[in-house]
Amino acid sequence: MQKFITSLVLAVLVMIPAMSQAHDKHEDRPAMLVVSFGTSMPEARKAIDSLVEAVRSEFPGVPVRLAFTSNIIRRKLQKEQGESVPTPSQALAQLNDEGYTHVTVIPTHMIPGEEYDEVCDVAWAFGGIDGKFGFEGISVCSPFLDGVKGCETVADILMKRFSERLKDKETGIILMGHGTPEHFANAQYLQLQLALNQKAYGRFFIGTVESAPTIDDVMAELKRHPEIKKLVLSPLMIVAGDHANNDLAGEDEPDSWINTLRKNGWKDVTTYLVGLGEDKNIASELVRKVHKLIDEDD
Repeated sequence: MQKFITSLVLAVLVMIPAMSQAHDKHEDRPAMLVVSFGTSMPEARKAIDSLVEAVRSEFPGVPVRLAFTSNIIRRKLQKEQGESVPTPSQALAQLNDEGYTHVTVIPTHMIPGEEYDEVCDVAWAFGGIDGKFGFEGISVCSPFLDGVKGCETVADILMKRFSERLKDKETGIILMGHGTPEHFANAQYLQLQLALNQKAYGRFFIGTVESAPTIDDVMAELKRHPEIKKLVLSPLMIVAGDHANNDLAGEDEPDSWINTLRKNGWKDVTTYLVGLGEDKNIASELVRKVHKLIDEDD
């Protein structure tokens, strides 16, 4: 009998560490993944890094990773700068391999267009995997221009961003969005224009580089406001990258917006080539969106 009791005690002592490890394996381990289109321009990269840092500062106990959706930019960074930035699927697979159980995906896209849809597709694909290769929970933040409320919030941020310029009644702000052809989300630019018109009619003019409204639409609208004699060009994008420096403000690009406007009679045209990602109010809005998503998931 004594031998049986001794054997039982030893068996229990052996099982306790194993039971503890099994319990630890199922503890929640949250992580966050910031997703951007990306940029290969070092001076523009700080717009992305500032958003990543804003999330890290707000959630100091949670690992925050970064992924780029553009394969062209990723490969260029690897070739020219030796930096390896994963795709969203690679980053999620790595987080899974490291044992994280819950992931908050944080896109930095302005509109819920094609790029945003692809991020969601990847996230939901991982969310649908059962077993050790999936997550216990995965969620995706909404983009900045997501419906009427989102457009009103961004409009408020733009009013603050250009408050000094708006003091001059002859100054108009032209904003270049990226645009997404043949996608309903492109209408968010018109919704933002409406929100800006309600706050400062005739002062903001939104166009896109790859869809509508075009620069021709912008010029047609400018002609309705002859009181606007000075123009400031700025990107309606997180990063002031290739589109901002070439399509918008390229002095050597014959079809750039700055040259097109000058050829059509607007001579006093300046630029403000700073990505929205560097705006502290945009960073605060991104953090607010993350908090809102986490609260909804709880």
